[in-house]
Amino acid sequence: MTGASSDIFKLVTQSGLMVQFVLFVLLSFSAACWTIIGLKIRQLWLAKNETAQFVEFFWKSGNMAKSYAKAKQLTNSPVARSYRVAYMEMVRINQSGGAGQTQEGFSMGTDNIKRALRRANVSELTRLTQWVPFLATIGNTAPFIGLFGTVWGIMSAFHGIGQRGTATLAVVAPGISEALVATAAGLAAAIPAVMAYNHFTSRIRVAESQLNNFASDFINVVEREVVNKPAQPPQQPQKAPLQQAKKPQQQVAQKPQQPVRKPQE
Repeated sequence: MTGASSDIFKLVTQSGLMVQFVLFVLLSFSAACWTIIGLKIRQLWLAKNETAQFVEFFWKSGNMAKSYAKAKQLTNSPVARSYRVAYMEMVRINQSGGAGQTQEGFSMGTDNIKRALRRANVSELTRLTQWVPFLATIGNTAPFIGLFGTVWGIMSAFHGIGQRGTATLAVVAPGISEALVATAAGLAAAIPAVMAYNHFTSRIRVAESQLNNFASDFINVVEREVVNKPAQPPQQPQKAPLQQAKKPQQQVAQKPQQPVRKPQE
């Protein structure tokens, strides 16, 4: 194994400048690929675990303020981060009285929360997909870059054969083997990148589904318990009590009673 590694290293050092440049580019791509893979594995693992914790706490607590405090602790959960944005929007609406006591006010408050959730979800998905497209770029371009190095190496090998005037295997083999190292390097950089891209894309789809499902459930909770309270009839302005004019009781005029006279005898 050590002899094979030393032979490959010798081939790389003895190859032409163009092949060495191609190998350097592929090595850089490979290093970037494995760095992104390591970071994304950690990010998605934390997002999955913390999202499960937050969703369980949210439904068990039944208290939005406590859920907000819990969401501030779970900084890696996209659902918790989205909930923080929606909760703050709900608080602003309640403080400003934007929801009002009318159906139009209720609809306006719900629409504002929906827009805040959509913006937060898009922001979280952008954060989760960061650097993932670069893996696809490496997977698509690395084989062709390696193939370019191989073709260039083969051209150089045949040029050397032409200068020497002999085409024996001992003359052809070193140049061809040097050129094929570039193809192997291209495949070594592309295969992990493609596999990681497909895996991360699948995991991000699951996270997107969790965001959308929680957003729908949260809107239902808001409409049921916070915003769409039973509409109260508008209160009539209280009028100052008016003193009702009392009708003067009409006193019945009583005829003066005449003294009863004794009948004259």
